[in-house]
Amino acid sequence: MLDKIKVYAFVGPSGTGKSYRAQMVANENNIRYIIDDGLLVSGNNVVGGNSAKKAPTKIETVKKAIFIDKTDREEMKAVLKKLKPESILILGTSDDMVEKIASNLGLHKPEKTIYINQVATDTEMETARRIRTTEGKHVIPVPTFEIKRDFSGFILDPLQIFKFNGKGSEPYIAEKSIIRPTFSYLGNFTISDTVFRQIAEYLAKKEEGIHRLSRTRVESTIGGTNIYMEVYVVFGYNIVNVLREFKHKTKKEIERLTTMNVQEVSIMAKGVYMPEEGEK
Repeated sequence: MLDKIKVYAFVGPSGTGKSYRAQMVANENNIRYIIDDGLLVSGNNVVGGNSAKKAPTKIETVKKAIFIDKTDREEMKAVLKKLKPESILILGTSDDMVEKIASNLGLHKPEKTIYINQVATDTEMETARRIRTTEGKHVIPVPTFEIKRDFSGFILDPLQIFKFNGKGSEPYIAEKSIIRPTFSYLGNFTISDTVFRQIAEYLAKKEEGIHRLSRTRVESTIGGTNIYMEVYVVFGYNIVNVLREFKHKTKKEIERLTTMNVQEVSIMAKGVYMPEEGEK
C-alpha cells in the first residue's frame, strides 16, 4: 500500500528555511502531506508522528527525524496506511537523509527533488541561518494551537501567518509556529512556581473587583500547568463576572509571559472585602 505513494523531497542545509517554505512547496506541487522532523503534517494539522525538536540532544533529534526508533517508525507507517495519501513531501538536509526516511517508512525513493536554493534567495537563506545560530529558533509548519500542549515550556512565539501564491496563482494562508528547542545553545530552563504566583498577585492588584489574592497552588504536569487561586472580592462587584474575568486574564498573561501551556485555572472567592470594615 505504501509503495503507491508518490514521494517528493525538499532538501537544504539545516537552518536555511525549509520548514518555513514547506507548505508553499507542497501547495505548488499539489501535495497534501509533509514529513518534517518526525511529524506528519496536513494543512494546519499535525496528523501523526512525534516532533524530533523535543529530543534532548541533536543526535537524538536526527534519530527521531529519520525514524530510527522502531516504535516511531511503525506508528508513522500505520498513520500513512490509514490516511492513504497520494503523495508526500519529505524534508531533509540532504538527498541521503530523505532517502533514508523513505526507506525506513517503506516508501519509494523521491521521484522529484526540490532544493532550497530553487525557492529561496541567498539573502533569505543567510537570514534564516543567522536567526537559527543567534536565536536558536526553529519553525514548525503548523499553528501554535496544534503544538501548544506538546511544547509547553519551550520558548514559543505567537502564531505566525504568511500568505503565498499557490498553484495556479491562488492565494492561501500558511500558519506556522516558532520554537526554541531544548537542545539549542541556550540550554534548558525551568520556571519556579513563585513566578506564577507573582504574576497572579500582580494581576489581582490591577483588578478593581479583587481586593487581594489569598492563596495560590501550582501543579506542573507534562502537558502544562494547573493553577488554583483563592481571592477576596470587593463588596458591590458581581462575583461571578469578577472571577471569570480574572481567570481569563491570569491564563492569558501566564502563557504569554512564560510560554507555558496553562491547562486549567480554578478560582474561588474566599470572602468579600468591605472597604470600611475589612475582610468578612
